[in-house]
Amino acid sequence: MATLIAEDGVALYAESHGAGIPVILSNGLCTTCENFRPQVEAFVDAGAQLILWDYRGHGRSESPGDPSAYRFDRVLDDLCRVLDWAAPGRRAVVGGVSFGGLASLHFAHKSPERVRGLILIATGPGFKNPEALVRWSELTERSASLIESEGSSAFAQSAAAPTLIGLRPDLPAAQAAIRAIALQDPVGLVHFQRQIAAQVPPIIDELAEIDCPALVAVGEKDDAFLRAADLMAARLPRAERETIPGAGHMANIDESEAFNTIALQFLGKIAAETPE
Repeated sequence: MATLIAEDGVALYAESHGAGIPVILSNGLCTTCENFRPQVEAFVDAGAQLILWDYRGHGRSESPGDPSAYRFDRVLDDLCRVLDWAAPGRRAVVGGVSFGGLASLHFAHKSPERVRGLILIATGPGFKNPEALVRWSELTERSASLIESEGSSAFAQSAAAPTLIGLRPDLPAAQAAIRAIALQDPVGLVHFQRQIAAQVPPIIDELAEIDCPALVAVGEKDDAFLRAADLMAARLPRAERETIPGAGHMANIDESEAFNTIALQFLGKIAAETPE
C-alpha cells in the first residue's frame, strides 16, 4: 500500500501485490479498488504483479473540493504515476471495468510504449452519437444528484447497486465492495461524475490504432454492454472476446473464478508471445 502524489498535489492511494508481469486494473465509476479484491490471490499465485488504485475523488485517494481538480487528462496522468511507482520502466497490461476500461483504452492510445496488453471488462468506447452522449450525461447527473443529496451510502443501496457490486450482493466480495463504496467522500464522487465522467471523449475512431493484444470480456447478463463488446472486438486489431456465463456488469465479482481463469489465460499468452 502507498500514497502517491499526483502532479497537482492530490494524494492517490495504490497497492501492488506480487511480482511478474505487471497488471494494473482501474475500477468503475463510484467504486473502489476493493472491487478487484477477488483477483488478488489468483493473479499473484499465477505469477503476476497486480496493481490496484483509487481515482482522485474515490476510495482512499484524496477528494479535492475544487471542481477544477477533476479532468480526464489528469486521470490518465494519475494512472501513469501509479505505474511509475509500481513498475518503473516496464510495460504493463492495463485494464479495468467500465469507465476503467475506457480510461485504459485512452491510455493505450496516448502511451502505447507503456502498454503490453489490455483487459477490458464491461467496457464501451464512449459516446460519439450526440443523442447517446446526452443520455449518458443525464445518467451521470442523476447519479451525481443522488450522491449529493443523500450521500454515498444511499447511492450504494440504490437501484445502481447491480452495476456497482454485481448481481450477487450476498457474496463476501460484493459485501466488502459495497462497504468501501459507502465510505467514500460524496464531494469527490460528485465532482468526478460531473467534470470527468459526463465529458469523457469517445475513442471509437481510434480503436484500429491500438495495436496490442486485448481481452474484451463481458457478462452474459450485461445487456447494456454486449453490443459494445462486439464492436470493440471487431475494431481492435488484436482482440479476443469472452462472454462470462451468469455474470452481469461486475463480472469479476459475480463470477470471479471464471473471470480469473479467462484473464490469466490471456496473461499467459501475452507473457509467451509479447516481449516486455
